[in-house]
Amino acid sequence: MILSCHDITKAFGEHIIIDKGSFHIEEHEKAALVGLNGAGKSTLLKMIVGELACDGGSITLTKGKTLGYLSQHQELTSGNSIYEEVRTAKAELIEMESRIRSIELELKDLTGKALEERLNTYHNLMNTFELSDGYAYESEITGVLKGLGFTEDEFDKPVDTLSGGQKTRVALGKLLLTRPDVLLLDEPTNHLDLNSITWLETFLLNYFGAVLIVSHDRYFLNRVVSKVIEIELGRLSIFSGNYTAYAQKKQMLREARLKEYLNQQQEIKHQEAVIEKLRSFNREKSIRRAESREKMLEKIQPVEKPAELHSEIHLKLEPSAVSGNDVLSVEHLSKAFPPHILFEDVSFEIHRGEHVAVIGDNGTGKTTLLKILNQVIPADQGVFTLGANVKIGYYDQEHHVLHMEKTIFDEISDDYPTLTNTQIRKTLAAFLFTGDEVFKQISSLSGGERGRVSLAKLMLSEANFLILDEPTNHLDIASKEILENALNDYTGTVLYVSHDRYFINQTASRILELVGHTFVNYIGNYDYYLEKKETLTSAYVSEANQKASGASSLAEQTAASISKLSWQEQKEAQAKERKRQNDLRKTEEQITALEERDSEIDVLMTQEEIYTNSVRCQELAAEKEDIAHQLESLYLRWEELAE
Repeated sequence: MILSCHDITKAFGEHIIIDKGSFHIEEHEKAALVGLNGAGKSTLLKMIVGELACDGGSITLTKGKTLGYLSQHQELTSGNSIYEEVRTAKAELIEMESRIRSIELELKDLTGKALEERLNTYHNLMNTFELSDGYAYESEITGVLKGLGFTEDEFDKPVDTLSGGQKTRVALGKLLLTRPDVLLLDEPTNHLDLNSITWLETFLLNYFGAVLIVSHDRYFLNRVVSKVIEIELGRLSIFSGNYTAYAQKKQMLREARLKEYLNQQQEIKHQEAVIEKLRSFNREKSIRRAESREKMLEKIQPVEKPAELHSEIHLKLEPSAVSGNDVLSVEHLSKAFPPHILFEDVSFEIHRGEHVAVIGDNGTGKTTLLKILNQVIPADQGVFTLGANVKIGYYDQEHHVLHMEKTIFDEISDDYPTLTNTQIRKTLAAFLFTGDEVFKQISSLSGGERGRVSLAKLMLSEANFLILDEPTNHLDIASKEILENALNDYTGTVLYVSHDRYFINQTASRILELVGHTFVNYIGNYDYYLEKKETLTSAYVSEANQKASGASSLAEQTAASISKLSWQEQKEAQAKERKRQNDLRKTEEQITALEERDSEIDVLMTQEEIYTNSVRCQELAAEKEDIAHQLESLYLRWEELAE
């Protein structure tokens, strides 16, 4: 271990940056420091190098080891040229070389003991100089400068005249040449081109010391680091592996934590509902049961809700008008690219408010279906009908709805001419396009950037029927969650194609699986699909094949039996649920009737003609006791049914 941070704490006023965070860096280890903007990554680096003081905890560097730090912003005003500035990193070697040359001049005038002593000094210096690769430092300086993107023609440029990015590259070059035992790098790739980033990756991979890097360049981190330290809401968490391994583990942990939290919340709400109902019976025993459940509830150790992930994309989808209940009707639709058949004779309907996910293997025709519905390509057979007042908003993963020759700004302004320049810029800024970036041509954008433009157009469309082709492609986890929330809050209808299982599970109320040239329908999310997949797929696909062939083989009869069995199982499950609800209602009615009769007896027992009649009193007392026994059984029955 070369660097240790133990229980470090830092806050600016009420804003806690790090709360008792701990981690360590081993010798030769390459680690990344990640977190959202403003999480405190740069602050942590400044505390390690002593530019900022910790509010608590300790930072320990192994004795005799050195730190080197590259901040994001550099102020170089030395008046040196680029080469001279970087050369100062080798000041000790240069001074040593100067002493060696000076001694060489002295030796010719020395004799005897003085010559012997000076020769000893000379040999010691030469040995140290050679071990420090002194003969190679000039070529090393040149190699680093070229590696960081400077040409030899630029070596003589004064550093005072350089841009901020160029100054950062000069500072990085100086730092790398000093070869500290621990390198702390804050966004080292921000001002490097691809070749320079590749060069830096190789340099750091072969670097003898330890490295701690802050960077948003995930490919770079994947190549260089073997550990990730995350800052999130004041906490430090350690993950082994590169950035991809971290992202996968983080997602798994968050999903598991979220599932645990949601399950607990569901159980708590259920218990609270049971407690409230038991109290409403207003009987001593029912109240005791409610109190017992409350005590159990108090003992539950609450699972902390996972922190919500933030993103700069703020997506709000709202239809401008309500469609009719029947949004889409597909009848006997077929499509093939001979000899390859995609689907044939398929029929289905989509109603207002449904969120339908289309899933299936690559090449089965999912995107083709969406293109047919958007009239991009024709169907071979069959028809589809849109319902009353349906307005489609289409997100195409190939972005055919975008015009490659237009700029981002024109793409929005031409489709929405009533928007002002300010409104267009605000919309694009929400999707991370700012300044002169809005004037980039669509054809020059990456896939992810085109996706963000398409989402911006979708947001402005105010459509009531969204048709989305792989909407989560190129989005990070935080952006996916924002899109999930937007779709879940959306009051219109959604039909989308996706391979993102978590996204489907969060947003779909129904799934259409394209398999065996037909669509298998599942009324539920992805978990439900997994549960029913085997049975329903065999039934639907066999039925479709039977229609296509017109045959009536034993296998087809078996498939029909499976289909009937599946239908029967669903009917039985529905019947069981109806019976449970009916029994619960009847039990509540019985409890209410008995409680009312019990209250009537209490009133009767206060009347003179009753309490003076011993026989009548005994009858009522016996009835009251019988009611108590019946209520005891009914409370137990109600709790069983409620569970």
